[in-house]
Amino acid sequence: MPSGEIRLLSPNCRATVGQVGNTDCNNITIGKAGRNRWLGRRPHVRGVVKNPVDHPHGGGEGRAPIGRKHPVTPWGRPALGQKTRSRHKYSDALIIRRRKR
Repeated sequence: MPSGEIRLLSPNCRATVGQVGNTDCNNITIGKAGRNRWLGRRPHVRGVVKNPVDHPHGGGEGRAPIGRKHPVTPWGRPALGQKTRSRHKYSDALIIRRRKR
């Protein structure tokens, strides 16, 4: 896999060999917030600046820290480094070696 993971594939799978087109799309400078909005991308608001009703990191007086042992997503799942994959996933048997960090 591109991530470095090695896994078995079903013989019924199909694949295309080659390279993805339009590789220069990452080099485009957006330039301003409005151009991102034209592409349908909403503003990226940090959880710390939200209210506690909207995000677990929100609220507090002034610039308060996260207030928890580990950062979490808006839905309370672990974020930034914690593994969130299910331990009993059916495709675990197909993974030979996990990706390198």
